[in-house]
Amino acid sequence: MTLTARQLTLATLDRQLLLERGRLDVAEAVRRVCAVQAQAPASPYVALWNRVEGFVPEQLDAAFTERRVVKATLMRITLHAVHADDYAPYHAAMVRSLRASRLYDRRFTSTGLTDADADGLLPWLAEFLEGPRTGADVEKEVMARFGEQARRAWWALRTYAPVQHVPIGGPWSFRLPNTYLASPVVPGAEAQDAAAGVRRLLLAHLRAFGPASAQDFARFTLLGRPVITQALGELGDRVVRVPGPGRAVLYDLPGATVPDEDTPAPPRLLPMWDSVLLAHALPGRVMPPDHRPLVVRRNGDILPTLLVDGQVAGVWRAVDDGLELTAFRVLGKAAWRGLTEEAEKLAALLADRDPAPYSRYDHWWAKGIPGAETRTVKGR
Repeated sequence: MTLTARQLTLATLDRQLLLERGRLDVAEAVRRVCAVQAQAPASPYVALWNRVEGFVPEQLDAAFTERRVVKATLMRITLHAVHADDYAPYHAAMVRSLRASRLYDRRFTSTGLTDADADGLLPWLAEFLEGPRTGADVEKEVMARFGEQARRAWWALRTYAPVQHVPIGGPWSFRLPNTYLASPVVPGAEAQDAAAGVRRLLLAHLRAFGPASAQDFARFTLLGRPVITQALGELGDRVVRVPGPGRAVLYDLPGATVPDEDTPAPPRLLPMWDSVLLAHALPGRVMPPDHRPLVVRRNGDILPTLLVDGQVAGVWRAVDDGLELTAFRVLGKAAWRGLTEEAEKLAALLADRDPAPYSRYDHWWAKGIPGAETRTVKGR
């Protein structure tokens, strides 16, 4: 039977724990959903609140502190929170792309430094970051040892070297200045494990976002098509083709299930840059094309969104009295009732920790966001 577009949306929501919150440990939830976008410090918390039954922020605080969940630059050259056991293979899968994104960048090449210059600092960096150090600490030391030009070497290394961000407190565990720690990944050992890392990441993507195409995986990771094609070939019968509504070939895990088309999708208030909006080729599975310019800004910011029946229907932000919900289209009473219940709970969670986690992005609202209706919801 050919899957419909609606079934693909429901499959993604189901695997992302967005049809029903899961009763599981936060580290296992992070593993289940492959990775949690962590560009904004609050986003992993709001993402897991949407996905884990009974979630409280202290659970993720502890997971970060105990390093059961780690934060590092990975897919799409962006900060993600991943299960500690997944970091090494995911880094191995991504390191070639991460390295190229910096060492081929004019900001690095214009310094006159070579690839070998940057790579030659890896053993020193691993030793220097045996304990937590701020970026300013590293930059100062690298310049003292290797000269002014080495400033750009650290700019590159902090993206592709095996380093993690260290939680240092604050409402969302991480705050500026960023603090770094060397990971247990052995510098120079990534290349031999790269293919295995890509295979593991691809399987995790299908488990968390499938059924999915090679284009979807490329969108989620920014890995090249040859690398993905090789991984699909090497996986053999560990992945299967499934018929879908479009021309792109869809892959899934053997035995994976897809919800029935009439399965209801509950309302959700997703964080900025939620992975469900970034895991598939454009236009994606939950974003109506006409809403995309309202949510995805020209600089790449992706605003916190309202999901109604599995589709983006608006945006939200924190205001003095709670949360302000702006719907892009006219919503019925049942939709507003569900959104209000979710907003009351989220506003209460934020009030106890950080009432306005995305306030620096309020300028998008100041520039005007057209909506059919706006409501303010107070926390319980």
